[in-house]
Amino acid sequence: MKATGIVRRIDDLGRVVVPKEIRRTLRIREGDPLEIFTDREGEIILKKYSPIGELSTFSQQYADSLSQTTGHIIAISDKDQIIATAGGLKRELHEKPISPSLEKAIEARDLIRTAKDDKNYVPIVEGDLDCSYQVICPIISQGDAIGAVIILTQDPKLKFGDTEEQLASAAAAFLGAQMEQ
Repeated sequence: MKATGIVRRIDDLGRVVVPKEIRRTLRIREGDPLEIFTDREGEIILKKYSPIGELSTFSQQYADSLSQTTGHIIAISDKDQIIATAGGLKRELHEKPISPSLEKAIEARDLIRTAKDDKNYVPIVEGDLDCSYQVICPIISQGDAIGAVIILTQDPKLKFGDTEEQLASAAAAFLGAQMEQ
């Protein structure tokens, strides 16, 4: 655990303000849920809650299956980071923070199918992944955009079509439905 040197008092309603610098660094926005943990030494630990993170094992199995079936690179994200990857680029993707552009695409609930040289191309994480084509489909659960299913290829000869869109949409709908149970 890293000390910040910041001290805050609890108000009469039991509230504590999380400083703006920490919220910005951890990408915590107004309305974001936080999990509260305690340990034996009396420490209180706040952790940003990821609803789709609860399905990380399931998401990984789904990504593996989809990648084996299609031969493509599959990534599943929540609104902060990539939580499951399969088919390549694991080191470049797994548990990396998503790009602000991908975060905006998730919030906009846009289904995106594009090539790297198109103006609509969305970087998945910071830095270049050298992917030729992508399909991004937001995961919606109980009316909230909670993440995305991403299908990528590094093969410049392979252009994505309706099949990849349908696969991403089906995966996103399935994962969103699992969150609602």
